[in-house]
Amino acid sequence: MNKKRLAILGSTGSIGVQALAVVKEHRELFDIQLLTANNNSMLLIQQAIEFDAACVIIANKALYDEVSEALTPHGINVFAGMESIIDAMATAENIDIVLSAMVGFCGLEPTLAALRSGKTVAIANKEPLVAAGKIVMQTAIENQAVILPVDSEHSAIFQALQGEHSPIERIYLTASGGPFLRTPASELETVSAAEAVNHPRWKMGRKISVDSSTLMNKGFEVIEACWLFGVDPSQITVVIHPQSIIHSMVSFEDGSVIAQMSNPDMRLPIQYALTYPERLRTDIPRLDFYKLGGFTFSEPDLSKFPCLAIAMEAIRKGGNIPCAMNAANEVAVEAFLNEQIRFTDIPAVVERSIEKCSFIKEPDMSAITDTDKAVREYAANLIVKR
Repeated sequence: MNKKRLAILGSTGSIGVQALAVVKEHRELFDIQLLTANNNSMLLIQQAIEFDAACVIIANKALYDEVSEALTPHGINVFAGMESIIDAMATAENIDIVLSAMVGFCGLEPTLAALRSGKTVAIANKEPLVAAGKIVMQTAIENQAVILPVDSEHSAIFQALQGEHSPIERIYLTASGGPFLRTPASELETVSAAEAVNHPRWKMGRKISVDSSTLMNKGFEVIEACWLFGVDPSQITVVIHPQSIIHSMVSFEDGSVIAQMSNPDMRLPIQYALTYPERLRTDIPRLDFYKLGGFTFSEPDLSKFPCLAIAMEAIRKGGNIPCAMNAANEVAVEAFLNEQIRFTDIPAVVERSIEKCSFIKEPDMSAITDTDKAVREYAANLIVKR
């Protein structure tokens, strides 16, 4: 495999850290050209030095002096601000692949800038495809840019489709069910943030962990799958699979079903995206089918986890509604993590915010940005009044 020049947007987050673990195992195959972080300046500095990054960008401008003083003696270029990240994606010619792993809507503009410049984007950031999926996919097509999925579920679907020439009949999107799968619905009102982020299978950031506990994350993945694989929402079935061994399945018109399986470890789909179309050896424990015993599957309880139903309805409505849903959810999850609202208030805030959103059937980027801003303001005011 030829050496790849890599940019990691969000290198201090869970995906970014695991991506650098992959790079560490295969240092001869990657050059780190760019690392970015929002606020975690100390870890960004450590990463930049360890991996001899050519450039770093700290989004929080107030931290520029700290990062610059630490890295300039090492010959590492330092910049600050979100506009610097967007500019780097638009103009840098020394980057082969961009890992988009920023958290939230803020990852949309850098992702679009990378695609406009024709870069290959390994996308782990859910919000760009959720909030502006049509714009993202059109941008990739117009600029002949490649999008490679990093989410374990979408990576599984992508892997199942390798070498296939037949259309997809159905996607079975698996979900662990999160930490509250067995918790009675009557007890969800009092669950804490600490309980919500304690995922039984995956080690993730706080925001995505809460999304997983509400099943909003699975709703996001339904929306992403529609855009990534060109299917209608009616062709996607969410299946609760607590063992998290089957990461998703694809069925075809002859009745065949292809599944991708592995022990739950995000390094595998990250590495596959970074080294595609090749596979490299990992130290991830191999499956022992004798010890696994068996797999279980069930339907999601949409009355207990209404966020999944909200997301599925949002993609059916289309337009700017998924963007509105994402904006309200980001605000609600942050409020829950800050103990301003209860766990069960999250879907209520999202649903109410969507109801107040003015529908736009074919939103351009300006409309997406306006929708995001207006819904965030409405959701924040709603939370204050609760």
